[in-house]
Amino acid sequence: MNTPPSPPGAERTDGSAVRIGALVPLTRPGWVEAGRHLLAGLELAVREVNDAGGILGRPLELVVRDTAADPHRAAAAVDELARLGVAALAGEYHSVVARAAAARADALGLPFLCSSAVLDALTEQPTQWVARLAPAQSHGWQIYADFLLCAGHRRIAVAAQPSVYWASGTRILRDYLAPRGGTVIELDMSELTPTAVCDELVDHRATAVLLLAGHPEPAVPIVTSVRRDQRLAEILIGAPAGQPEFAEWATLLGEDGAAIPFLRYLPERLGPLGARVGTALRERLGEAPSFVAFEGYDTVAVLADVLRSNGADRARTAESWPRVAVEGTRGQIRFSRTPGISVWQWAWTPVQVVDRDPAEPGRFRILHTG
Repeated sequence: MNTPPSPPGAERTDGSAVRIGALVPLTRPGWVEAGRHLLAGLELAVREVNDAGGILGRPLELVVRDTAADPHRAAAAVDELARLGVAALAGEYHSVVARAAAARADALGLPFLCSSAVLDALTEQPTQWVARLAPAQSHGWQIYADFLLCAGHRRIAVAAQPSVYWASGTRILRDYLAPRGGTVIELDMSELTPTAVCDELVDHRATAVLLLAGHPEPAVPIVTSVRRDQRLAEILIGAPAGQPEFAEWATLLGEDGAAIPFLRYLPERLGPLGARVGTALRERLGEAPSFVAFEGYDTVAVLADVLRSNGADRARTAESWPRVAVEGTRGQIRFSRTPGISVWQWAWTPVQVVDRDPAEPGRFRILHTG
């Protein structure tokens, strides 16, 4: 499969640079806006590393590959990047894509610091080669389920597309809610139209519906249909996967996109480093940076610290995960072995449940923290 070339300036041919392979969704059906924020964070951190002298005097450079949310394309990109001699892999937003990349990285002995993907089973077996910054899905989605219970919701519908990621989310919610008196009602979006979803919600007397579905299709039409249905005036629409985080959501839905709680991985207040990086990211993006942009920055910050200590030796990088202690934009980053998680895990980045303020959709309200 042909892999698109990197953006101009992303590669050098003189052999002097320490190179990191970056996996990012930059074209559809990938979540392009998330990819743009992730890449902005990666690039900003690389620029700052180089402004500070690089890696033992050598420049740090990204070799960017567009995964387009395609697991096969991502696996092929990992093979190519390994042949190009990158010291490590970084990035990826989509969980199913990151899982394919992690499997190849593990097989090839190539260190991979996953920035954003949350699927618990990122690899089938425990591996020394892969570490992750984003919280595992079970951790974040249990916090979201706790938010639903605290808000008085017991009959919760999930409008879900077929996917390992959405199925895992449904299972996490059911396992957490059932012992606490909650019920999860599955609505199969491969069979239902947005209008039919409304009828099902009424029939099942659901008080909340969660969008376990892609953006913009079918998540945006579902929201529009539910908001227009007077029978569902009191229902909560939720989006644990974070669809409302990005500006495109507000552009497509306007006021209808507000008051839809989602998970965000930021502290209540950023420290000095986070605030400085946030300002720089806003300038680079031309809009407020999402948590995904901070994940990109932190990924390079960690890899640069490891590479400064060990050079570009892949095995030594992988051996360094348990010794990492890096001040990131959202707290000190350390990796550990966490029960049920097959990779080295930062446990845990701050987790919030937030929504867009109906009175000012460009502003976020913190509803719950975990």
